[in-house]
Amino acid sequence: MQFSNPVVPGFHPDPSVCRVGEDYYLATSSFEYTPGIPLYHSHNLADWEPIGHCLTRPSQLPLENASASEGIFAPTLRYHDGTYYVISTNVSDGGHFVVSATDPRGEWSEPTWIDAPGIDPDLFWDDDTVYVTYREGEAGIAQAELDLETGALGESRVIADRLAGDYTEAPHLYEIDGTYYLVVAEGGTHTGHMVCVARSDRPDGPFEPCPDNPVLSHRGVSEMYTPIQATGHGDLIEAHDGTWWLVFLGIRQFGGYPGWHHLGRETFLAPVEWVDGWPVVNGGERITPELSVPDTDLERAPRADWTTTDPFAGTDLGPEWNGRYARERYTVGDGVLSLEGGPETLEERGVTFVGRRQQHLECTARARLEFDPRAGEEAGLTLFYDERHHYALALTRREGERRVVVRLRIGDATAVVADRDCPAGAVDLTVEGTPETYRFGFEANGSRTSLASASTRYLSTEVAGGFTGVYVGLYATGHGSDCEEPARFTAFEYRPLAD
Repeated sequence: MQFSNPVVPGFHPDPSVCRVGEDYYLATSSFEYTPGIPLYHSHNLADWEPIGHCLTRPSQLPLENASASEGIFAPTLRYHDGTYYVISTNVSDGGHFVVSATDPRGEWSEPTWIDAPGIDPDLFWDDDTVYVTYREGEAGIAQAELDLETGALGESRVIADRLAGDYTEAPHLYEIDGTYYLVVAEGGTHTGHMVCVARSDRPDGPFEPCPDNPVLSHRGVSEMYTPIQATGHGDLIEAHDGTWWLVFLGIRQFGGYPGWHHLGRETFLAPVEWVDGWPVVNGGERITPELSVPDTDLERAPRADWTTTDPFAGTDLGPEWNGRYARERYTVGDGVLSLEGGPETLEERGVTFVGRRQQHLECTARARLEFDPRAGEEAGLTLFYDERHHYALALTRREGERRVVVRLRIGDATAVVADRDCPAGAVDLTVEGTPETYRFGFEANGSRTSLASASTRYLSTEVAGGFTGVYVGLYATGHGSDCEEPARFTAFEYRPLAD
């Protein structure tokens, strides 16, 4: 089987995977975005389709206290005795929790909250005993028995720390042929990231570290040899043909030293072999964008190209769309997405916003907008990382005239870098992305106008900090007051060019 990495591109960090027969399901972190914890389905681990989210109701997803890159951290997705379980952490409200479903495409339960510190919880069943294993502050990896019905914990104990480096996190526990394996991440979730393994004859240890740790890391491997960096936070899976695999996060970093990445941490895939009772990832070789794995019976499906062509004909947005902080001020139907602009701007929490991840280094986005703004009102298309780092291509009114403007927000600095008059009627707002540049323009009355360009660097984690990635979003704002009329988007298209 030949496949391309990343298998789930764009902001999809901390992947966790489970198998039921010949069906595979994958979940990733979602932070402040809503719905929370996106879910994907595959028949071969390489070709994934979005099927929904675990956290779709406000009662499941309290984000009132969340800021950018807070909210929902690393989930673990597991299947046991006819039920799917996700355990995760809301770092802004409530801590660890478990939700469950008998159909991952359907409604998930209300959370069962777990009173334990830390992040990155894992679920593991050993006969009738359920273990939760998690990162506990500076102590390393802790573990306790868990009552899934009540969330009550038994006595907690530290079972591992510093297998090959610092900041041991992201534990996943497995039983394979009578041996218990603990997979963890170390080195921090950037260029020092790695996957390490330990084993024991008991689920609670003591654990023996693999002598070849880390079993996966691109630390010390420069972009000259691979654009894939920061590989870590992995989850093992045995496929239905008996082959073994690892899903893990990584980044596509470029631009020379010190480099940057703006798409966020993405989901990658690599084959695993077992040698002397230890997992060997990709034959011990570095991960490349194209991998060929001959010793598998998994069959490729038509490759998803992640294109979104949305005529807004349904009654809701598809699973690729997200809002922020659980606030919804939009309606969909009859070919129109209507955004009800409020007083909040893109610089403020609560702005009227829906978006989908930028998943490709080279792509185009186009939004058709019908809007006659009053003074101070605007709506448009945004490339959004967080409240302090985003670009906006907006239709607004200035000095009595309809104008299209390009505004850049980079930290404490804000600048309007283009400002053109716009005739009445519908306008198509367009963005073209390359690895290093965004180019903005618009079309109205059959005439195309180029406006400005801006660097992708300033929407990157290396500049902005945080844990997410760029969204291609639609927004509306009254700049301090409610908009008189909603902004009407009658079409949207996101299309990859090449990666």
